[in-house]
Amino acid sequence: MAKTSVAFCTLGCKVNQYETDAMRERFEAAGYQIREFHDIADVYVVNTCSVTNIADRKSRQMLHRAKKTNPEGLVVAAGCYVQTAGEAPEKDPLIDVVVGNNLKIKIVDIVGQALAERAEESAKARRHVEDIAHDPVYEALSISRLSGHSRVHIKIQDGCNQFCSYCIIPYARGRVRSRRPEEIIDEVRRLADSACREVVLTGIHISSYGTDFSGHGEEGASDYEKLSGTALIELIEAIAAAAPDLRIRLSSLEPRIITEDFIQRLSRVKGFCPHFHLSLQSGCDATLRRMNRHYSTALYLEKCRLIRSVFPYAAITTDVIVGFPGETQEEFEETCAFLKEVAFADMHIFKYSRRQGTRAAVMPDQVPPQVQKVRSDILLALAEKMHGDFIRACMKTPVDVLLEEPVRLGEKTLMAGHSRNYILCAFEGDSLQPDQIVSGRLTDVTEGGYVICEKMD
Repeated sequence: MAKTSVAFCTLGCKVNQYETDAMRERFEAAGYQIREFHDIADVYVVNTCSVTNIADRKSRQMLHRAKKTNPEGLVVAAGCYVQTAGEAPEKDPLIDVVVGNNLKIKIVDIVGQALAERAEESAKARRHVEDIAHDPVYEALSISRLSGHSRVHIKIQDGCNQFCSYCIIPYARGRVRSRRPEEIIDEVRRLADSACREVVLTGIHISSYGTDFSGHGEEGASDYEKLSGTALIELIEAIAAAAPDLRIRLSSLEPRIITEDFIQRLSRVKGFCPHFHLSLQSGCDATLRRMNRHYSTALYLEKCRLIRSVFPYAAITTDVIVGFPGETQEEFEETCAFLKEVAFADMHIFKYSRRQGTRAAVMPDQVPPQVQKVRSDILLALAEKMHGDFIRACMKTPVDVLLEEPVRLGEKTLMAGHSRNYILCAFEGDSLQPDQIVSGRLTDVTEGGYVICEKMD
């Protein structure tokens, strides 16, 4: 008898990718055959995203594509779009089952029930979505092996308590729920034993890691006052002690957790990769206040200078939203000036997306799309220039590169990977293989963003 087959599609962030990997392992353990999303499968699981209106639309497109690929297949919508879209997913005739963000751990049972009910021609149990806002329990999904990469993202927390005025994520993911450190360490050890070379600690808001643990912070302290970074740096140190040969990288951070103690302790972690993705969103204090961001540009700049005082060649990268409600031309120019002052290694530029249910959606003075585009184009050009400036500043400095895959550049095939400060590097050499860590120096930038390196003996 043929095995029941399942295919996956992941949209959105690295947290979603981690959760898809964890769901895939659970289906495999239950005896399902894994297929590619474009193939005919009995079950299609789309792990959706809802961070923007475009993400919502892409989620619907992928769900409909699955049903078009196999009209008889069971189409499962899981994740953030399901959590925020109300009854829309379950009313969609092309979607068979919907699974919320805190029930992915039960997805194998949910799918099994739906398949059994379909075989019996009984009513489908379509909706499996709970009120995530009041769920204090971290959903204990985990992975046990590599999926073809020597760099692995490890989810350490879920949820967010910040409630930025433009953001739907606290409604999609709920409040902060941190994973117990002993569970993370166990997973790190398993991955290190399976040849993992680098872990990226990820979550919805990892700067809040541990703020929900009993005894963390002073009684009565606000969510913002609890962002000390103490639990996070203790976790990093524990991972380094448990797997001393692993490189450790961090996903997006709040600038407020960058303190002298945090940075100095990071500098003593042998495997730490000095790439700091510090979320900014605007370089204008008035805009930051409307966004409900709990820092000023002066504080942000102070944190960047502190990082560079300890890690001179650190990559400091960021996100910027253009066209936020009320953003005047003067405010935009203030943002441009601040971005130049910080001199980022790279920037991700986003046009503001109006999300129903957020405070920003009903703010006056919404910026027209054509103005957003002009401002976005300006910042994209600035980001490209800054990235080039950063590469040039790092030229001739030693780099340790985790090789990942061969790439074709011109007439040559080179082995490419990322340095500790996340520069995309490429080496010549027939003996080089993926998963090696190679020391070298940056020598030249090619089209396509690769930096050619010469190997050091």
